[in-house]
Amino acid sequence: MHLRRPRLSDKEAVLEMIAEFEKHNSAMDGGFYKSSLDYEDWLESLVYAEMGLNIPEGFVPYIQFVAFDENNQALGFLNLRLRLNSKLRQEGGHIGYSIRPSQRGRGYAKEQLRLGLLEAKAKNILEVLITCHKTNSASRAVILANGGRLKDKSDNIERYTINLT
Repeated sequence: MHLRRPRLSDKEAVLEMIAEFEKHNSAMDGGFYKSSLDYEDWLESLVYAEMGLNIPEGFVPYIQFVAFDENNQALGFLNLRLRLNSKLRQEGGHIGYSIRPSQRGRGYAKEQLRLGLLEAKAKNILEVLITCHKTNSASRAVILANGGRLKDKSDNIERYTINLT
């Protein structure tokens, strides 16, 4: 698996993955793609988002990644937020991620998060906050497998930190 910013040449693979998420009515955590968007416009918006330009209110600068297998099949989304606001400190954290439904249960999320943590460290984010819903045992296991330490719990959210120093 490799993690990288999506490119124009990935259009078919990414749109096919999005269609699978939508078919299964599955959340695309870590993926900010709307069906109403044109793929090329989305790619352009990602360039601006990384610089903090033209982002929706309440958003912070972010880098959108897509995980691919060795055959260039899109496996999932990972979104790295370059800073936190008060909302993300409570729910969302620095990294959001998801694996397409047909590829779950194969260890991809664990590896995807590991790669995302390397990207966070490269951006000098040395303590990463990641959240998950209390009912999401798979995400909890992925976070713990990558060194997550439970910080606290609220009604439905568990907050974990991962130290990258």
